[in-house]
Amino acid sequence: MNKSENKHTTDMTRGSPLRLILTFALPLLLGDCFQLVYSTVDTMVAGHFLGEGAIAAIGSTGVVFSLLMNFTWGLNSGYCISLSRAFGSGDRTQFRRSVAVMVLLNALIAVLFTSLALTAIAPVMRLLKTPDTIFADARRYIAIIIGGMTATVAYNMATGFMNAVGNSRVPLYFLIFSSVVNVALDLLFVALFGWGIAGCAAATVIAQSLSAVLCFAYILRTYADLLPRRSDMSRAALVPLVREMLSAGLSMALMQSVVGLGTVVLQRAINLLGTDYIAAHAASRKLFDLLMVPMSTLAIANATFTSQNYGAKRLDRIREANRTLIFWELLWSLFSVAVAWLGGRSLAVWLTGTANEVIVSNAALYLRFSTLFFFPLGVLFVLRYSMQALGHKIVPVLSSGIELTFKILFALAIVPALGYWGVILTEPITWVLCAATLAVVYVTRGRQKESKSAEHITTGENYDRTRKTQSRS
Repeated sequence: MNKSENKHTTDMTRGSPLRLILTFALPLLLGDCFQLVYSTVDTMVAGHFLGEGAIAAIGSTGVVFSLLMNFTWGLNSGYCISLSRAFGSGDRTQFRRSVAVMVLLNALIAVLFTSLALTAIAPVMRLLKTPDTIFADARRYIAIIIGGMTATVAYNMATGFMNAVGNSRVPLYFLIFSSVVNVALDLLFVALFGWGIAGCAAATVIAQSLSAVLCFAYILRTYADLLPRRSDMSRAALVPLVREMLSAGLSMALMQSVVGLGTVVLQRAINLLGTDYIAAHAASRKLFDLLMVPMSTLAIANATFTSQNYGAKRLDRIREANRTLIFWELLWSLFSVAVAWLGGRSLAVWLTGTANEVIVSNAALYLRFSTLFFFPLGVLFVLRYSMQALGHKIVPVLSSGIELTFKILFALAIVPALGYWGVILTEPITWVLCAATLAVVYVTRGRQKESKSAEHITTGENYDRTRKTQSRS
């Protein structure tokens, strides 16, 4: 496949790794920031128009939806490793078959997860000890959000397709548009129509559906040559690919959902602290996510870079990119610490619209302490996604298991003893342990794997000559 024939694709196997990753990551970063607008605007509108109880209602159930979304997002990230590798190797037929499998698997997951989640949401909320004072609003909000899960899965699949071919700009444009729609609908449904917390949820679902529809329309018009054909749909070709992609998808999904499951368990401990602490944690996590996004986005962009270069057998470029990105994670960590310590309290007041000292002070405290440990979190992101793209399926999941174990231990033993300080301490400790574990494995097993593969690697001028020959053919 001559990738230069489509101006809407990016070949990451040639050129400066840092420049390619940053160019690819910038639209992803802006997209992630606008995606956070969905939930952040819900929180702000709820706080300013509906009160502190509405913030607590949204915050108490957010982890449940995040768990589901992290699982489905992880599946698509795993599927897209196959797409990126096929694109990097120039195998057009394999790429189209991978797309067909991805669509099939996503359709099944969307139907299954939506039905199961809607059935189980009330018992899960009881298990999480959601306070009775906010139970009805929380259930109403999360039920509407889950009802629109198909749109979220579809959007993640469409953006995954475009990211695999190096196009991170177009999903951003559609997401900006739908974010503006989300803000307008939030204000319309809540402030004008008086629909309460249900209006916040409805605005989010409608906006997400709109972005998904726009992405698919663009793909159908722009990437017709990369979409499945009848000749690609033979059972003999697709069945092995289903096994391969499902294996990669489940590995990435387990990595994401195991971490999410730990967060759900921790949320139960937070719910037992009362609505003020629920609201404080919900607000602090919104601010935390905004500061964390650049670190995770660089790692996600690096996963696409790694997958394409792994498909092209350019492992030297992968090592160079990982070293460079870890340095950039350090720089952003220092910036985040400055923002949190200088403006954390003001940001908490701005987000919640409350003068409640318990909410404001604890939200600022969480943000300030967490950012002190952003560098090990950045290392954790880079190594997790890179190792997944390199085919290390077990170790990243095991590191997530460490995170789950510590969150459970803290939720059961430390939070009841230390209160909200126990919550604040939980994640920084797990980030340090997980990052150290992955670093040791990456340096040892990663180099062993690269050494065994060295005889198959084409680098420098030999690689370029090979690619030119493929392009001419």
